[in-house]
Amino acid sequence: MGRVRTNIIVVDRNCWCLFDTGARNTYVVKNIASLLPSIELDKPEPVALGGRIYQVKKECHLSCLVEGLPVRTHARVLEEIGTDEEGKRIEILLGALAMQEWGIRPIPDKEQLDMTNYPKEFVEFIG
Repeated sequence: MGRVRTNIIVVDRNCWCLFDTGARNTYVVKNIASLLPSIELDKPEPVALGGRIYQVKKECHLSCLVEGLPVRTHARVLEEIGTDEEGKRIEILLGALAMQEWGIRPIPDKEQLDMTNYPKEFVEFIG
């Protein structure tokens, strides 16, 4: 499992983000989600995260800059995600699916992100 913490930019605001390959999905805290286009879910979805069960009632469209590069994905909205090892409040948890889509690879030993696989274009094949 790889985890890296760094600031990303959401709507001209620095947000503390945990890039966590151990999490499948992406999560955003409520106050950040309030800046983004959101939808209410038809019914709450239970999510187990950090040893707790949450009832997710809303999703949002997360558009952000990671190391100056645009990244867009959907995120589940939570009241709180938790704090990192140093007690700093995590505002966004970027999960494995989004990292895979955008070619982001955490390098935990260096507390850095490898963006060399960031897509220059998306190529889809029609069969």
